[in-house]
Amino acid sequence: MKVTLGTLKNKGDELAAFLEPRVGSKPSLSGDEIEFEDASVRAGVRPRHVKTYIKRFLYMNGVRKKYRVFVSGKELTIQEIEIAEEEEEEKGPKKASEEAEPKAPAKAAEEVTSKGAAGEQKAAKPKKAAAKKPRAKKKKE
Repeated sequence: MKVTLGTLKNKGDELAAFLEPRVGSKPSLSGDEIEFEDASVRAGVRPRHVKTYIKRFLYMNGVRKKYRVFVSGKELTIQEIEIAEEEEEEKGPKKASEEAEPKAPAKAAEEVTSKGAAGEQKAAKPKKAAAKKPRAKKKKE
């Protein structure tokens, strides 16, 4: 099983130490790859499990949102997510328009409170669906 680190090379030693007790074998670290011998991997550990362990490691280091983990066969790849500058610029103007929208619902909320407490409770709580009755069991013939 092989894990390609990509831009996460600087944390390769930490990741190898994190995976060692979980996978059950000592990995060999070379450049930007971590390799586990298939024969020494603990029984029942699949590449999908190792993917989950890697994602847990990324979360613990606070970089989970910046990386994705791909599995293809017995090879895992950690890839950095690149956000385009255009998308970031688009988010800026949207925030300004979003700030304008909440002002209108605030006025509506003020109108509801002026109607009274009973009207406010009915508007705030959505109605629940009625509980279904259990089906009758079929009789054996």
